[in-house]
Amino acid sequence: MLNWLQCLRPARLFKGLLGLLIVLALGFGWGHGDGAWAQQANVNQEPESSLARSTGSLNLATVRILGVPVLTVASPEVGQGGAGVPAKERAKVIEGNLAWLYETKQLCSSGEALAETFLDLGFLHRHELTCSSDSLGLAGPPQALTVQVRGESGGPIELVAVLKGRQEPWPLLTVTAEDARWNGTTRLQLARRWQAQLQSRLRFARSILQPKQLLSRFHFVLILELVLAGLLLIDLVLWRRVLRIMRRLDQQPSLVLINRPRWRQLALQTAQNACRGLLIVAAGLVVLMVGVGDFAVPGQLPVALDLLMQPGGLILKVLLLWVATSLVRAVLAALLHQWAVNIDVPADRRARRSQRHVSLQRVLGRLVDLGAILLGMTWILGDVPGIRQLSAGAVVAGGAVLGALAIVFQGLLRDFIAGLVVIFDDRYAIGDTVEIHGMAGTVTDVGLLSTELRCVDQRVLVMQNSGFDQVVNHTKLRSGIDVRIPLSPTIPSLETALDLIAMTVQAFAQDSEWSSCLLAAPVLRGVDEITPQGLVVSVLLTTKAGEQWAVKRALLHRLLTTLEQAGISLAHYESLLPVSGA
Repeated sequence: MLNWLQCLRPARLFKGLLGLLIVLALGFGWGHGDGAWAQQANVNQEPESSLARSTGSLNLATVRILGVPVLTVASPEVGQGGAGVPAKERAKVIEGNLAWLYETKQLCSSGEALAETFLDLGFLHRHELTCSSDSLGLAGPPQALTVQVRGESGGPIELVAVLKGRQEPWPLLTVTAEDARWNGTTRLQLARRWQAQLQSRLRFARSILQPKQLLSRFHFVLILELVLAGLLLIDLVLWRRVLRIMRRLDQQPSLVLINRPRWRQLALQTAQNACRGLLIVAAGLVVLMVGVGDFAVPGQLPVALDLLMQPGGLILKVLLLWVATSLVRAVLAALLHQWAVNIDVPADRRARRSQRHVSLQRVLGRLVDLGAILLGMTWILGDVPGIRQLSAGAVVAGGAVLGALAIVFQGLLRDFIAGLVVIFDDRYAIGDTVEIHGMAGTVTDVGLLSTELRCVDQRVLVMQNSGFDQVVNHTKLRSGIDVRIPLSPTIPSLETALDLIAMTVQAFAQDSEWSSCLLAAPVLRGVDEITPQGLVVSVLLTTKAGEQWAVKRALLHRLLTTLEQAGISLAHYESLLPVSGA
């Protein structure tokens, strides 16, 4: 019962989770680094906060510093008669101007910067490098940066940054009439408000990016990560011990109070719930470690908070999906029950519906579960940071990948569609005895991809739903069977034998033990075949679904007894075999 859990050792599981954590951390660190590649990636992948939002007459976009919103700019909406740069483009330009004041950027490629460093420091002994942003005079202590307002109320009003390393101020943004209209004030008053906000936020950004601050931040995050890793290890060790307790309870029932089945089942259920809870705690700790790791990277505070809020949101979404799925299954079960017991349908059809009820309920339940899983995956992945910001090209590429997967797995899709056709077209249902490609058995399960048969010798046969085009159903609505009695060609009188068979069949049909299994009186068809070995007499039985074999065996027993008592001999065994070309 628990063999599959033996491979989940705490050491292996911890190493796997730690490897996943390192990969995620490297992915976030590389994607938000300070290199040229990372800067180019940040331009192409815009965070949700910088996307334009329409308010009717204005188009809005948010400007961020280190990922945290600082102000909102506006531009005229398309079709409103306005002109100028769209709000989204303005926000990107302003964020770029602000980023130069607190990020260390490189104006050249990595190879060019390295070559300049070797050349100038090794031979020319210069102190200013062209490829370094320090040559622009933008570096310095946080308090050396001052934001000022330039311009008058009648003309352009700009916000600029004044630094000691530059004679000319660094332009930040221009306050427009749309900005003032959105904020409900004048351009000059808005410029002064933004001046204070930008100056305090830029100084703070420059201060936390100082080497000492970064080192202190890294040490704090490292200590916190080690604490979380220790808690994760303790959680996995406890999980492993609970698994051992479950195994002992399952293998040695006498350990549970006087071996009472009720207490044993309760103990096993409690241990199983404890295992699930510990695994959930382990998953939450991994997410927490990834979120805390993002705190070490300046500018990743929103991403880290989103990651930390993911477990709570995930649990809430799973609960909502579970409630919705339970309601849908309950409604479908009620509708299927009402459909099965509809009194307007004839009795035999109602019996068939009752039999199909199990198959339909099982398949529809699986469809609901599959739909809930797909919906849950889409809902959960849609809230992962960065997924919503995928470009149209990425969506098209994802659709192309799905199309390619559909081609690769077209067999599974064919089985899925064939399974739905089998169920809703009522070709067979659970409990039917069918014959497919010469293999006969009772249908024990009808899945979305395959059908499971239980043969007479108790073997289980699994067949793909699209793997057969002809099905012989022996038990749909009613059943029938042709009972063949081989008579010897040396019998004294054929008419006497037929009369004796007819009387035996009539008496059998009136027997209260078997009459309830018959839907119609047996039909003596007479001599159906003549072979060199003898004569074959045919008796046709029409029975209730699935009763034909038991009725046939009982009738054959009576016929053999009656014929033996009358001295009528049977033909050789070869007479039972079909004649070639018949």
